[in-house]
Amino acid sequence: MALNKRMLGMVGFIGVGALALGLAGCATTGGDDAGSGGGEGDLTTVGFVAVGPEGGWRNANEQAVKDAFTEDAGYDLKYAPAASPSDQKSQLDAFSTFVNDEVDVILLTATEASGWEDSLELAQEAEIPVILLDRGVDASEDLYVTRIAPDNVQVAASVGSWAAETFASGDNYFVLEGVPGLSVVNERNEGFDEAVADAGLNKVGAQTANWKTDEGKSVIETVLKANNNDIQFIFAQNDEMGIGAAQAVSDAGLVPGTDVKIATIDGTTGALEALAAGQLSFVAQYNPFFGDIAVDAVEKALAGDSVESTIIVDSATFDSAEAGEAALADGLGF
Repeated sequence: MALNKRMLGMVGFIGVGALALGLAGCATTGGDDAGSGGGEGDLTTVGFVAVGPEGGWRNANEQAVKDAFTEDAGYDLKYAPAASPSDQKSQLDAFSTFVNDEVDVILLTATEASGWEDSLELAQEAEIPVILLDRGVDASEDLYVTRIAPDNVQVAASVGSWAAETFASGDNYFVLEGVPGLSVVNERNEGFDEAVADAGLNKVGAQTANWKTDEGKSVIETVLKANNNDIQFIFAQNDEMGIGAAQAVSDAGLVPGTDVKIATIDGTTGALEALAAGQLSFVAQYNPFFGDIAVDAVEKALAGDSVESTIIVDSATFDSAEAGEAALADGLGF
């Protein structure tokens, strides 16, 4: 969508300003906080409403954003991680603070998809462009500039296509899902389910493991016991849960990669090492390195240029121990 160049200043928002006074310390950049506002010298002030520490992929992605929006590049990045990876309230508060502080642009990676309409409307009224990074939101596309992310549906479909070719009709599989309610979880389910729809595989069930290794291990231990180890395939929606699943398979006296094959999404160094060691059978990369793409979108938005409503980040897949070794040698892990 095309945006008019943001005019300096903002009228109104007395109520938001009152709420934000106590929240100015929620964002950091080189020791500064969100209360310093926009327009420091010639720097473009960017408020980053982030998820914060959540795992290898999130850490790599947020670091890529920080590395792209540096002072040397002309930016003053205000980083505001959520109080926890599922705490939307802290994100809504940080977003309101950034609007009140009249930042030039807001980057948003939402902890959950719903509940953003009012905040996005406030930013639009203040003529502050908003760019979504990674996760989508349940709001009109007119309220934000673009969403920049790998295509979750496409990435998960690559896992499903591999599974449909690898397993026989009637084979049993289980899905380890991420945090409920996130767009990424829904999209990964959509892409995978469509790809295996005609393969005749038997879905034993699905359960969240909240992106965590220990929860993935615990869930799969229970699943294997409940099914007398009769599971041929596990689809983990991120690497950490898949590595936990591999631990559970081994603990059950089975051989990961032989008795039970495990496919994951993200492409962390740990997953590529597990793939190279035969613990995982398929890893679909969800490329975290798109800070430079975000910079380009910000520059176009502030200049009033047209920006595509969705910007897809290219990703790769790795389907063998040899592919894992090659990816590690090429430095593709993170």
